[in-house]
Amino acid sequence: MQGVERRILAPLRDRTFFSFTELNRVLHEKLEEYNARPFQKLEGCRRSLFEEVDRPALRPLPATRYEFAQWRQATVHVDYHVEVDKHRYSVPYRLVKEKVDVRSTQSVVEVFFKGKRVAAHPRSFQKGRFTTVKEHMPKSHREYADWTPERIIRWGRKCGEHVAQLLEQLIAERPHPYQGFRACLGILRLGKHYGNQRLDAACRRALAIKSLGYKSIESILRQGLDQKPLPEQPSQSPAVQHANVRGADYYNHSN
Repeated sequence: MQGVERRILAPLRDRTFFSFTELNRVLHEKLEEYNARPFQKLEGCRRSLFEEVDRPALRPLPATRYEFAQWRQATVHVDYHVEVDKHRYSVPYRLVKEKVDVRSTQSVVEVFFKGKRVAAHPRSFQKGRFTTVKEHMPKSHREYADWTPERIIRWGRKCGEHVAQLLEQLIAERPHPYQGFRACLGILRLGKHYGNQRLDAACRRALAIKSLGYKSIESILRQGLDQKPLPEQPSQSPAVQHANVRGADYYNHSN
């Protein structure tokens, strides 16, 4: 370091540079001169010693650039996914409730179980979304692999807006969207028997009483409750009567 200060930096201390390009060019020239300067007590110079000793030992650079990775431990959720920055990635369903190691970079998320990689996904930064591999699903879920919540809700909207709204809430309540698909299809089938207009009315009542399950809607239709007025909402409690409370009438009078 002392040699660099004396042979490279010191000669440039009084010189003014107007760009980094110019500075780097001059530093490179001075460095080449310094490396070619003969040793005082040894044969050769720094450049010749590098060519003789260091260069033969060098290895090629990696084919891909180094990418910083973060490691964390996670427990596989009952929906056979692990979460990284609020995005969920699937792993083989047999690992539900197992502890796994997760390696994440800017481009990839890898999951390891007992040192063996069991899943790898392109990194996604969409919060609240899922990245799912069909082969990771249990057999009962694979039949819905090509379906999406949007597709189910779109079918529901053909029956009525209340049907679509109920299906959307039903899917959102499940730990994983696929777990709500079967119930949604059962509700949609009720429209074939009772008609879409009655189904929409039944879903409207179910939303009002906050009972969204298939059995609840089927019961509403079977008993004809969809054709009756909705239950009245509880009225607001009367205003507090107190000498210190002015009331609405106070603001209806000018000063």
